[in-house]
Amino acid sequence: MNLVFSWDWLPRLAQGLLLTLELTGLSMALGAFFGVVLAILRVYGRGPFYPLYLLASAYVHFFRGTPLLVQVMAIYYGLPTLGVRFTPFISGLLALTLNTAAYQAEYFRGAIQSVRAGQMQAALALGLTRLQAIRYVILPQALRLVIPPWSNELIYMVKGSAVVYLIGVLELMGQAKNIAARTFRNFEVYLVVAMFYLALILIFTLILRWMEKRTRIPGLGMPGRA
Repeated sequence: MNLVFSWDWLPRLAQGLLLTLELTGLSMALGAFFGVVLAILRVYGRGPFYPLYLLASAYVHFFRGTPLLVQVMAIYYGLPTLGVRFTPFISGLLALTLNTAAYQAEYFRGAIQSVRAGQMQAALALGLTRLQAIRYVILPQALRLVIPPWSNELIYMVKGSAVVYLIGVLELMGQAKNIAARTFRNFEVYLVVAMFYLALILIFTLILRWMEKRTRIPGLGMPGRA
């Protein structure tokens, strides 16, 4: 078998890579914001906030219990039947954000629960409100603890973002599909794309490991799997 590679592929694949990074970065950032809110509701949403706790739990279970591909298709093809239309990019970004928010919520919830209960009690004893204690005492520690498991979600979203090519988003996988359809060099094109994803994930892994070392608190860590 003769492998044929062309430098002409690289500009379009580079454009797709930039769009993949944009989708991943935006969805992870928005997902982190909503994930923190969901995690706080799941941990502290009792008493008068119990209805919000139920809504947050239902959201997490729904988006973790259904495939990302189904969520993408439901938003892009399903919502127009209700009169709501989004562009392919916005539809993909919305689906990725809603999906990762549910998973990040569980990572943040585990990190929050790993902070010793005495921290909250001490903060309340010093006169802080519960919300202030969460913001200034619990979250700074939890955000450090969450980096190792959170890095798995980032890597998953880099690869998972490829599903949006099915709704016409020309990210890395979408560009590869178009190039392969035009050149009929499917194996070579997808091999190059695989190398792009591999390089990207290795770079992110190194950055996250550096961040983990820089933010590590001696003697403090999330418990491992039993």
